[in-house]
Amino acid sequence: MKQRLNLLLLLLLCSIYPSELLAQWHADSLPGYSQRSLQMQGDYAGAVTATLVRHHREARPARRALLYVHGYNDYFFQAALGDSIAQHGIDFYALDLRKYGRSLLPHQDPFEVRDLKEYYEELGAALRIIREEGAKEVYLMAHSTGGLITSLYLADTQNRDSICGFILNSPFFDFNFSKVEEAVVLPLLVASAGLFPNKIISGTSKTPNLYSQSLLSRYHGRWDYDTRLKKDCEHPIRLSWVRAISHGHKRIQRGLQLPMPILLMSSDKSIRAHGDWQEAFGKADLVLDVEDIQRYGKRLGPHVEAHRIPNGLHDLFLSSDTTAYKAVYRTLFSFLDSLHSPLQP
Repeated sequence: MKQRLNLLLLLLLCSIYPSELLAQWHADSLPGYSQRSLQMQGDYAGAVTATLVRHHREARPARRALLYVHGYNDYFFQAALGDSIAQHGIDFYALDLRKYGRSLLPHQDPFEVRDLKEYYEELGAALRIIREEGAKEVYLMAHSTGGLITSLYLADTQNRDSICGFILNSPFFDFNFSKVEEAVVLPLLVASAGLFPNKIISGTSKTPNLYSQSLLSRYHGRWDYDTRLKKDCEHPIRLSWVRAISHGHKRIQRGLQLPMPILLMSSDKSIRAHGDWQEAFGKADLVLDVEDIQRYGKRLGPHVEAHRIPNGLHDLFLSSDTTAYKAVYRTLFSFLDSLHSPLQP
């Protein structure tokens, strides 16, 4: 009888709560972290999942929590970042978006997207779980393309998740194109996406790119990660992806009215890198134009605190320069501390 009652209770819970909220945490491949799979609605490619990662905690949940969202060709592997935030008394979570990292399914084309709103489902689910696990103050932190996606999410949902602070690490707010490419080539690509969404326009090189070389310890960086999940070479870029990103850029560039305090960070310089490796490549943003980041980032809302990190890489928290690496952490924690008083109940 007891087993039958338990089964009926389980069936009742399944009928009330979404399946992602009933999932269980289990050990992640990253030591000291756990993960749970979030089952999303299927899309044009088939079944979809996302993955929420959590820093291990022995004590009860903290009042504060931070959710980190990665960039393009990326996944969460930055244990040093998660560990530091957890040691600062903030519960740390990270989200591998659909078709990225831990969430990539065999039938999917990595990083494929046709509308940036596709990611809203897992963002909402992750933030809901974080609240249900006890967080009262929640911060959102995002890198590069993740910064574009989360900015639009906060605007479109009118901050329904009550995010207390928004941290941007080199957000992707414009293509790093020449003026001619911006004015002529990009509009043609976007217009063509309606007819040929799966047309590949770039990203076919199999040679490790210079940005990957600036990160990986086997080349000129200080980090190791799974290059099956964060590729060290290019991945084919399709017109549908360009259109989705371009539409997002236009909205950002017109300005948003995000109400929460925002920390905007970039390197202090960009380099359009090509050819053989040069020492300067390890002390600059090789992916985006930092002037675009700063210009458009300041249009996100009325409370933007902007910083340029000298000698920082595109992902500032993977910078090889010791001074830059320390500076970005110092800037992050100064901002987080300014949002929270230890005397708060």
